Parts: sequence; structure tokens; C-alpha cells
Amino acid sequence: MELITAEEVKSRLDAGEQLNLIDVREPRENAEFNIGGILLPLGKIQSMSIDEIEPLREKEVICYCRSGNRSGQACLILDTLGFTKTKNLSGGMLGWQEKYHN
Repeated sequence: MELITAEEVKSRLDAGEQLNLIDVREPRENAEFNIGGILLPLGKIQSMSIDEIEPLREKEVICYCRSGNRSGQACLILDTLGFTKTKNLSGGMLGWQEKYHN
């Protein structure tokens, strides 16, 4: 797992890059605000219900949550399941909103 900043993700999205974003928050959190990631709550990752992201095993996967804690856990679990390029969005959606949605 590596860390990635909101600035880096935003600049890559703004440049039109297709990123594999995974939102590990709960559905209600995702409904309030999200940046377009696949919703896959941490509980599903913990129970290894990851069929929908299985094809991303060898690709860069950027996980995010509210603050960066749950997404860090998700990255560690995905790493143990054989994902090779996991990145945790530093500061999560709180950090993102602080920078881009004041």
C-alpha cells in the first residue's frame, strides 16, 4: 500500500485519466458526497466479497473513506488478497472536501 494525495487524484481526474477508485464507506456516506468510485464498504472487503473488483488485481486501485482509516485497512486486506498496487487516499473525503468544497 502507498499513500496518494487528494491533489494527485484530483489532477489525474481533471486530466481525464480513468482511475480505479473504491469507496469503502457505507452507502449513506457515499450518497452524501463521493468522487465517483465503486462503492464497496469495508465490511464487504473484510468478508472477502470482492468479485466486482477482482479484475483490478494487477492494476492501480485507490481506496478512500471518510478520513483515510478504513481505506487504509481495506488496502492492507486487498494486499493480502493479492492486489499489487493499492493506494490509500490520504485524508479521505474530509481532506478532499476541505481542499475542494469549502
